[in-house]
Amino acid sequence: MNKTPPLYRGFRYPGEIISHAVWLSHRFALSFRNVEEILVSRAVDVTYESIRLWCLRFGAEYARRIRARVGRTGDTWHLDEVFIRINGKQFYLWRAVDQDGDLLDILVQSRRSAKAAKRFFRRLLKGLRYSPRMVVTDKLRSYGAAHRELGLSAEHETGQYQNNRAENSHQPTRQKERQMRRFKSPGHAQRLLSSHGPINDLFRHDRHLLSARAYRKLRSQGFAVWDEVTESALVV
Repeated sequence: MNKTPPLYRGFRYPGEIISHAVWLSHRFALSFRNVEEILVSRAVDVTYESIRLWCLRFGAEYARRIRARVGRTGDTWHLDEVFIRINGKQFYLWRAVDQDGDLLDILVQSRRSAKAAKRFFRRLLKGLRYSPRMVVTDKLRSYGAAHRELGLSAEHETGQYQNNRAENSHQPTRQKERQMRRFKSPGHAQRLLSSHGPINDLFRHDRHLLSARAYRKLRSQGFAVWDEVTESALVV
């Protein structure tokens, strides 16, 4: 009987190797060539181009399954935008996280206008299917305009330092951007970062705020979820 999960059927490498390569790429600030070397050291001869394709194809599916397991997120949304340069042109990466710092959604856009803010709000409301209790942003007027035009009932806060959680959430993205020597296109950035957030969140914990026992418990839970969503046992 063929024991290969349907997700990996037709691929040369087993799911354990594919999921481990995707985990390495999204969990740590590694290039595809770095991941290739790590796998070669484990006697797995695979090219960095294959790893790149695995991350695009399977990363999106893993992230979708993780989101489905997590279910409803926090009721306080922190929104922020940061510029990224793609092929010499400036774009904006709009990001929303909840009060625990878990990614809600991202959207790469060419502007940071009220129209762009409204588009991002609509994407969040459609994808999450519930309205927040509070929305926290910086003082960019586009957020206030979009908030009023959409008639959101959530309280809108713009106080100084209140949006540090969203601003700090950009750090893994910046690390990934540097490691990859920038993104190749807006679509490439959108696909990659949409997968990167949920996968990274599954294993990212405020370790300095936790006891060793609590941290190990959360880490074990993360690996258990990962094994389930990837339909494979993580290579260790």
